[in-house]
Amino acid sequence: MKITIVFTGKTEKGFVSEGILRYEKRIRHYIPLDIVTVNSPKAGNQENQKQKEGMQILSKIHAESHVILLDEKGDEITSVQFAEIIDRGAHNHIRRLTFVFGGPYGVSEKVRQRADRIIRLSAMTFSHQVVRILFMEQLYRAFTIIRGEPYHHE
Repeated sequence: MKITIVFTGKTEKGFVSEGILRYEKRIRHYIPLDIVTVNSPKAGNQENQKQKEGMQILSKIHAESHVILLDEKGDEITSVQFAEIIDRGAHNHIRRLTFVFGGPYGVSEKVRQRADRIIRLSAMTFSHQVVRILFMEQLYRAFTIIRGEPYHHE
């Protein structure tokens, strides 16, 4: 399986880039990983911006990819459940798994329809910058759970 993460907008904070890089290196010990960033175009109103971002996001998703959208309206799951989703994907021969993060106004309906599953990281609201580090840590944690490594404690 190969994982692709699609972020919308640039990573602007140095500490965020450092955190992403730190977890990216750790995750690559388990699985091939690509991180793709699409522009967050200023398109007048929020709906136009979501539509333009949506077209860019969809262009980065491989046709065979199983897509998980990270969205505040998605299902709230535990770290163990997240690990199970990834592990089941590998056992079900999913070759490509893509995680999608929308822009500040969410995602277009076309992106939402393309998603095979929608999850959220928390009921709390985080900036689009900080959520990137949180997700990368959870992805790393998922692989340590799958492998039975001592990183995760219950």
